[in-house]
Amino acid sequence: MELVDLSHVCCCQTVKMKKTQNLVFKKVMHTAFSIGLPLVVVINASFWVQSVFAQGSTQTANAMLEKHAELKSSLAQNQYRRPLFLESAEAADTVSSTAYAVLDSPFSAVSETFKKPDHWCDVLILHINTKYCQATTNTSPSTLAVNIGKKTPQTLSESFLLEFSYRVISSSPDYLAVRLHADKGPLSTTDYQMVLQAVPLPEGKTFINLRYSYGYGLAGRLAMQAYLATIGRDKVGFSKLSQEPSSSFVGGMRGTVERNTMRYFLAIEAYLASLKQPSAQQFNSRTQYWFDATEQYSRQLHEVDRSDYIQMKKDEYLRQRANTVVAE
Repeated sequence: MELVDLSHVCCCQTVKMKKTQNLVFKKVMHTAFSIGLPLVVVINASFWVQSVFAQGSTQTANAMLEKHAELKSSLAQNQYRRPLFLESAEAADTVSSTAYAVLDSPFSAVSETFKKPDHWCDVLILHINTKYCQATTNTSPSTLAVNIGKKTPQTLSESFLLEFSYRVISSSPDYLAVRLHADKGPLSTTDYQMVLQAVPLPEGKTFINLRYSYGYGLAGRLAMQAYLATIGRDKVGFSKLSQEPSSSFVGGMRGTVERNTMRYFLAIEAYLASLKQPSAQQFNSRTQYWFDATEQYSRQLHEVDRSDYIQMKKDEYLRQRANTVVAE
């Protein structure tokens, strides 16, 4: 049976719900004030509107918990040696990958982290292709300026800039949904989306769904085909082409998006694990954790030596912090 990707469905429903909630709220408030109702009645009316739409958050949280139950056996025993499930899909002009995982971190820590754009930058900079990230929070929506490039040191002028809008789609004591979206990317790629959903589990754990996708035009397809025919010809993803034990791993665009989704997921895991360390040690802890985690999947993710990665990320993080201080 084909697994359903809840992230797009849930978040689209939540966006519509938010818009509807705002419209209903405005109508209720306008009517209440126009007919001269006492302030206490107006306040009660506002709480009523909020309570009605809070049910939507409960529904999406329940859907996530149902997904967790459905994947229970796959999360317990799999090729990743951690509670993780990964899948991908490719259409005519889009490619996407979705990870479901159980994090050994409480929901409160996950929610507090990913409700803040600047924490996203601390996560994204761990990805080997991320050269720089800066959050801007004095705009609506908040934005993330993310430079991506090669797997070796680069100046920012040599990299590509992705400008993500950042929105907390839903936030409640039992559900979080956050969406990053960039209209344009390099080489005619478009519609970059990263959606994170999270719900609490017993014993201080959290179940998350991370979905990463983008579209591409002719130039993007040709560039990717050229890459996959040359230096990327041996690159593979994590999914198998069939259920046969001897089946090969997927390659091409699906392999690419699976590798990047795994890198982003491991960055999330590394960041949360580092919170147990003193603040002065957290960045070093994250980089070491991320590299060690990716090396567990060296067939797919190995790119550079440990010392080269650690030094490159230290330099990029210092550049990122320096520019953030200037901006502040």
